[in-house]
Amino acid sequence: MPTRQRAFRVEAVIIRHQEWGEADRLIVLFSRERGKLRAIAKGSRKSRSRKAGHLEPFNRVQLLLAQGRDLPLITQAETIGTSISFQDDLLLMGYAAYVLELLDRFTIEEEPNPSLYQLLVETFERLRQNQDPLFELRYFEVKLLDEVGFRPELFHCVVCNEGIQPQDQFFSCELGGVVCPNCAIHPRSLLPITLSALRYLRHLQRSPYTEARRAKIPLPVEKEMEAIMQRYLQAILERALNTPKFIRSISASGESQDKLSLNFPRD
Repeated sequence: MPTRQRAFRVEAVIIRHQEWGEADRLIVLFSRERGKLRAIAKGSRKSRSRKAGHLEPFNRVQLLLAQGRDLPLITQAETIGTSISFQDDLLLMGYAAYVLELLDRFTIEEEPNPSLYQLLVETFERLRQNQDPLFELRYFEVKLLDEVGFRPELFHCVVCNEGIQPQDQFFSCELGGVVCPNCAIHPRSLLPITLSALRYLRHLQRSPYTEARRAKIPLPVEKEMEAIMQRYLQAILERALNTPKFIRSISASGESQDKLSLNFPRD
């Protein structure tokens, strides 16, 4: 069995952290080189810690880690991409937290996926530009599902395998794709999906970003796509996501940052 490297460097995005012992933090991160990792930041809760500011959620960092007995230890940390713009906009922070929650829920530890890491970094940069954040979230969802092996079938009926005709259809979260009207007569849990929503989801699924971005999705269709994707993601995970509720509370309240908690709900 090969020996584990004692010290190694990674580029990573911080997902979350929690208290560990008296003065340490357990950091959950997603790295380009090794995928999702848990690591210990010794003394990072002390007021004089030089690492603490670098290890906040959303930050993109360069880390030097030393392999400990159980978990690696973060010995050096340097920020290469900050979350300042997220901190200035609570709704935007909620969107970024949603991206991280999906990433966290759909990945396992120490499974490298450089293309997923690149998708994460690019999504954060596009959210900072804040041109159309809802589009960015839908694009991230569709491409994430591709990367983790849950690509929904949008071109053929998942029951009869016939090509989908240009008309309103149904979507089965259980079967992972579109069900044609002929097969929808059989008892099963189905969501109606309009032809417009299906076409835009197909466009996101098969297009690189620059091409996908040319689409101008009407708001009602965007909302329909969001509802379907939320149901599908939660069906795969077999549990509800936390951050959508947080986002809805911000959107409904319209309150300023000092009136809302920044502690995202977690299990």
